[in-house]
Amino acid sequence: MDWDDIRIFLEVARTERLSEAAKRLRINASTVSRRLHRLEAYLEIQLFERGQEGHQLTSQGQLLLATARQMEQQALTAGEILQGLGEERIGSVRIGSTEGFGSFFITPKLADFCRRNPRLVVELLPMPRFVKLTRQEADLAVTIERPRHTSLVVTKLCDYRLHLYATQDYLEQAPELNSIEDLNRHRLIGYVDDLMFSDQLNYMERLLPDAQPAFRSTSVVAQYTQARAGLGLAILPCFLAAEAPELKPLLTDKISLTRSFWLAAQPERKRLARVEAVWQELKRLTEAHQDLLMGRD
Repeated sequence: MDWDDIRIFLEVARTERLSEAAKRLRINASTVSRRLHRLEAYLEIQLFERGQEGHQLTSQGQLLLATARQMEQQALTAGEILQGLGEERIGSVRIGSTEGFGSFFITPKLADFCRRNPRLVVELLPMPRFVKLTRQEADLAVTIERPRHTSLVVTKLCDYRLHLYATQDYLEQAPELNSIEDLNRHRLIGYVDDLMFSDQLNYMERLLPDAQPAFRSTSVVAQYTQARAGLGLAILPCFLAAEAPELKPLLTDKISLTRSFWLAAQPERKRLARVEAVWQELKRLTEAHQDLLMGRD
C-alpha cells in the first residue's frame, strides 16, 4: 500500500468529506477521490459509503482505520525521534480534559511548569465530552471513566470529592434544609439528563429521581456560575467550589460523592520526552493537592 493513499484515507475518515480532507491535505478534491478509488481497487474492498451526508466508513473501512492510525502514530513518533525532538522538551503537548478540571485545576497549577519549560507549549482542550486519543485529538486525556481502549497506556490520576453547595444569600431566602428529602422544596442546578457524556455525572437523578431542576447545563462551569449567582443548590467538585468562598458545603454527612480521574495516552506519544514530562507533572500536581481535590480544609 502507498503511504500517501493511507494518509488520504485517514483524513477522509476523520472529516467525512472530500472537500475538507483536500483542504487539510492541501490537494484538490478530485485527487483525493481518485486516490481513494485507487486504494479500494488495490484492496478489492469498499472503504466508504458515499452519500449526501459525506463519506461514512464501511465495516471494512473501520478495520483499516485502526491499522492506519497505528501506522500514522509510528511514523510521527519515528520522525520526531530521528529529528531529535522526541528526546527533548520541545514542541507542543495537547491535553484533553473534563471542563472543570481542565479550567480550574490544570490551568492554574500548570503555570509554573510552563514557565520552567519555555520551549514546550501546552495546549489544553477543556471539553464536556471524552477526547478521542485514537483520532489524534490530543496527546494526553484526563477522563472520569477508565478508558476501555486496550491500545492506550492508562493510569489512575487521582480521586476527587463532590459536595452540595449554595450561597448564604440563597439559603437565607430558601426553605429549611436539614435532609435529602428537603431538597425537593429547593431550586436545583444539574446536568441535562439526555446529554450527559458519562453516567458518573448522574448525581442528582440518583439522589432525587423525581426532581425538576431550575437550571440544567451540559457545562459544570455554567452550573457553578449559577450556584455562585444564588440561583439554587448544585453538586460540584470541591476543587471547583473552592474558587468561590461564597459557596457553602451543605449536608456533607449525607451527600459526599467520590469520583476518579484517569490519565491516558497512546504508547507512541507517551514515549516522547515532552509528553512524558507533562504526564509526570500532572501526577505530581494531583498528589501535591489531594486536600483540595478531596475537599479537606
